[in-house]
Amino acid sequence: MFMLKLIVRNALRHRLRTGLTVIGLLVAVLAFGLLQTVVDAWYAGAQAASNARLITRNAISLVFPLPLNYEARIRGIQGVTSVARSSWFGGVYQSPKNFFAQFAVTPNYLDLYPEFVLSDAERQAWLRDRKGCLVGRQLADLYGFKVGDVLPLRGTIFPGTWEFVVRGIFEGSDAGKITRQMMFHWDYLNETLRKSARQRADQVGIYIVGIEHADSAPSIARAIDATFRNSLAETLTETEQAFQLGFIAMSNEIIAAIRIVSYVVIVIIMAVMANTMAMSARERTAEYATLKTLGFRPGFIALLIVGESAAICALGGGLAIAAMPHAASAFKHFAGTYFPIFEVSNLTLALQAACALAIALAAAIVPAVRAGRVRIVEGLRAIG
Repeated sequence: MFMLKLIVRNALRHRLRTGLTVIGLLVAVLAFGLLQTVVDAWYAGAQAASNARLITRNAISLVFPLPLNYEARIRGIQGVTSVARSSWFGGVYQSPKNFFAQFAVTPNYLDLYPEFVLSDAERQAWLRDRKGCLVGRQLADLYGFKVGDVLPLRGTIFPGTWEFVVRGIFEGSDAGKITRQMMFHWDYLNETLRKSARQRADQVGIYIVGIEHADSAPSIARAIDATFRNSLAETLTETEQAFQLGFIAMSNEIIAAIRIVSYVVIVIIMAVMANTMAMSARERTAEYATLKTLGFRPGFIALLIVGESAAICALGGGLAIAAMPHAASAFKHFAGTYFPIFEVSNLTLALQAACALAIALAAAIVPAVRAGRVRIVEGLRAIG
């Protein structure tokens, strides 16, 4: 109790300096947590992807489609349970800034994605309506879509004005599932292309392949690609997770920069905290010498400094951790549609606490060693 009183009184001796240091720690640890959460949000789609689904695309690029007749041949490969078609639509809703994913899919697409939960009534309504579409809960909440609404899209890849009717709103099986997307009938897109641009009809963006066992994914992927080797449209087949990570790999430099900046922020506040503790220790040199004169050991003096540093960092770090949910919510609102999933993980909170602890120890170690080694005569002569 005596030690605790000394630590608290030392920390509050210069309240302005301590207050400014706590604010600096709060901002730095909070910024670190937000930047780490941005990185987590970047990987959210890949983390939610399944290794029990394969994606078959054109080996050259996603820009190039695959022939429709590939579906039957993929379905005939041993270990394949189902095959669904999916084509990226790329339409614009009202304004280019209102970006969201739009896919033309076959009805069995939903069978391959059990994490998208849709009522039987809404599914049947969608199947009956050629122009019907399904929207995810996140997308519906973002733009206020309701069942029965007409959703107009201005085509970019497929020119023209397209109108769809919302026939269902699907939920995610858990909070980590991204449902900020829309899907409609692939057959409707294909029939329209047969009338307006026949050369673009009967082509598929990607095939989603359901397999019996996730362990057999590599061998099935090789078998699919071997089937179409030396054809006019060779394929590249990989797990859905690998497919998603391929997109993330395009922005590896950005992700690396965000990570670096998050740790640079911690290093900067560590230097500020170290300067604060050095000033405090230098001002109390005579006091430490007096304590030694009274018989207190160097370890006691070092513990005073480490305790003061830990108390300041615990306050600043604790406030930052407590403020993280509110800051993340505000950041998500500010970021708009860029991050459909922006949740603070327990790992991020643990990293914030670890950073606060590391700052406390790093800032106190040099002043503590110097204070412990101060000579009584030299210390009593010192003027703080």
